[in-house]
Amino acid sequence: MLNVPTLWTAFIINFLALGLIWAYVTRSYPKFAAAPFWTASTFSAAAGASLASLRVVVDSLLPLLAGGTVLIFAACLAAMGVRRFYDRPVGWRQTALITGLGCAGMVFFTVGYDSQPIRMSIYSVAQVLPLALTLKLLLARENGRVNPGARLAATVASLIITIYAMRVAGNLLHFGEFTFTQFSPIHSVSILVLMFLSMSWNFGFLLMAMDRLRNEVADLALLDDLTGVGNRRHLLQRLTEECARSERSGESFALLVIDLDGFKAINDTHGHAAGDACLQHFTLMAQTRLRPGDMLARTGGDEFCVVLPASTLREGAMIARRILDVCREDAEACVGADIPISLSIGVAQWTREMGAFPDRVIAAADHALYAAKNDGKNRHAVYDPAPPLAPGIDSASMPERALRKHA
Repeated sequence: MLNVPTLWTAFIINFLALGLIWAYVTRSYPKFAAAPFWTASTFSAAAGASLASLRVVVDSLLPLLAGGTVLIFAACLAAMGVRRFYDRPVGWRQTALITGLGCAGMVFFTVGYDSQPIRMSIYSVAQVLPLALTLKLLLARENGRVNPGARLAATVASLIITIYAMRVAGNLLHFGEFTFTQFSPIHSVSILVLMFLSMSWNFGFLLMAMDRLRNEVADLALLDDLTGVGNRRHLLQRLTEECARSERSGESFALLVIDLDGFKAINDTHGHAAGDACLQHFTLMAQTRLRPGDMLARTGGDEFCVVLPASTLREGAMIARRILDVCREDAEACVGADIPISLSIGVAQWTREMGAFPDRVIAAADHALYAAKNDGKNRHAVYDPAPPLAPGIDSASMPERALRKHA
C-alpha cells in the first residue's frame, strides 16, 4: 500500500534523474541558456523533497518549512528557465520576493500563530505563482507556431494550478485537510498526481529543448560556415519556393549571380586567411545594400547569389549597382595592406516561360555574369530574354544576343 514517505522517495529519485539529464544538456549545449536554470530547478526540487521527508523521522516542523521553501525556489528557477528560453531577461528580485514571502508566511503561521490550513495555503500559492507567470510565454507563438513541448508544459502547469487551488479551498474550508505526514488515501493520490504532473512539466521543457535544438541544427545545415549567409542548399530551396510562388501569382522575382574578380590571385598572393576575410567583408558590405526579405547566399568559393522577391529586372539592376558602388567606394578607401574587392554581377528575372525550374533562372543570370566578365569585369550585366525561353529549351543554348551589358 502506498504511503507518503514512499511517494516522497519516488519524487526525489525521479527529480535526481531529471537533474542528471539537464546537467548533461547544460554541458553539451552551453549556449542553451535555459538549461542551467532547469538543471538547478530539478536538483532543488529533489533537495526540497529530501528535507520535507525528514519530518517523518524528526519531531519538528523545521524540515517541512525548509523543504517547502526550497520547493518554492525550485518552481521559481523553472520559471526563470522559461523566460531565458524565450530570450526574455531574468532577474533574481522576483524569485527572492516569492521565495522570501512564502517562507516568511509559513514561519509566521508556524511560530507566531500555528495554523496548518493557512500555512499550506501560503505554500500552495507561492508554489503555483511562478507557474502562472509562465503560461503566457509558453502559449506564445514562435515563428508562427506554438512549440509542442511548451503547449504540454502550459497544459500541465494549468492542471497543477487547479489541483493546488482545490487543496487551498479544502484546507481553508476544513474539507479534506492536507498534510505531508498524516497518511490517507486522498493524500497519497494527491502527492502521486502532483509528482506525475511535475515530471510531465519537466518533460515539456525537454521537448521544448529538443524542438529548439533540432531547428538550430536544421538552420545550420542551410548556412555557410564562413560567412553566415545561406549556402547552396538554402538558395535552391528558396528559388524553388519563389518559382512556385511566381507561377501561382504571375509576379516575377530577380536573381543576382555575383563573382569576385581575381579572387584566386588574392589567395595565392595573400593567403587563404586573407581570402576568407575578403569573403566575410564582402558579405557585410553587400548586406548593407539589400532590402528586408532579400536573401544573400554563398554558393561556393567566391560565388554568391542574391534572391530578390517580387522584383523586376530593372529593380535587380538597381540592387546590383548599389552593391557595386559600395564595393568601389570601399576599394578607393583601401590603404597599405588593405585588399580592394572587385566583383562582377549577372542579373536575371524569372519569366513564366522558365516555369518551376530554378536552374533556368540561374543559367540566365550566369550568362549575364559571363558577359560582365568579358566586358571588363567590375560591372554588371542583365539578361533580357528575346525571344522568350520555350518550355523545353536547353538553358545552355540561350542566345548571347539576349544580353545587355552595363557598367
